Amino acid sequence: MRILALGDIFGRPGRNLIKKHIKALANEHKADFVIANIENASSGSGLTQANFTELEGLPTINAYTSGNHIWDRKEIYNFIQNTDKLLRPANYPEPCPGKGYFIYRLKHLRICVINLSGNVYLNQLDNPFDCFDKIYEKIQNTCDIICIDFHAEATSEKIAFAYYADGRANVVFGTHTHVQTADERILDKGCGYITDIGMCGPYDGVIGVDKDIIIKNFLTQRRSHFEVAAGRTQANGAIFTIDESTLKCTGIERVRKIYD
Repeated sequence: MRILALGDIFGRPGRNLIKKHIKALANEHKADFVIANIENASSGSGLTQANFTELEGLPTINAYTSGNHIWDRKEIYNFIQNTDKLLRPANYPEPCPGKGYFIYRLKHLRICVINLSGNVYLNQLDNPFDCFDKIYEKIQNTCDIICIDFHAEATSEKIAFAYYADGRANVVFGTHTHVQTADERILDKGCGYITDIGMCGPYDGVIGVDKDIIIKNFLTQRRSHFEVAAGRTQANGAIFTIDESTLKCTGIERVRKIYD
């Protein structure tokens, strides 16, 4: 079993990249199941219904995750309840619209995708470690593979969580920073882990935003309106190989493609 996780789809360049290249990416890496983070798909912040409908129709992607920007577009409340394909962080305080995890069936395997948000340098949500414990108690006998998108700022929180989930989760990958890290590893009990899988969108910008705007902000200390960068695009992620007999991760490889 090969699971492809793709980093934050950022703005129109990210959407166009995914629509044009996702099938080839999945085929190249022989992916059986694909997860993509989608929280910045609309102009680099949040998700509109039109953009979600555009991406939801792609047959190659099985599940979409999100993070702290999921509520940036208020129309999200109109459709997040109506789909099993789009997740929001499970540790938002209840009651909260949408789902934080879902079990997808792929042939003979049941794959649970869980979306969690870290608390360090982000909004203080429910404790993600405690939240995972509660979810695991509910699902441990009803799924075969557990994949977690841990959307967080602090690398220490991501790494600590991966060790905490090792032996229960099969895959833990980080999102949010838009910068792919080079620390992919398999933990002692068989969990595949990488701190951040990066982003899918502009390559010639600053984490997706027009570089001149960001440089001006640093020079003047006066924030300007962000605009999505133009130019080349990039697809970043990771491919995880799961042994179907032991259900442990046996391989992890970073995915990085740059397109003109």
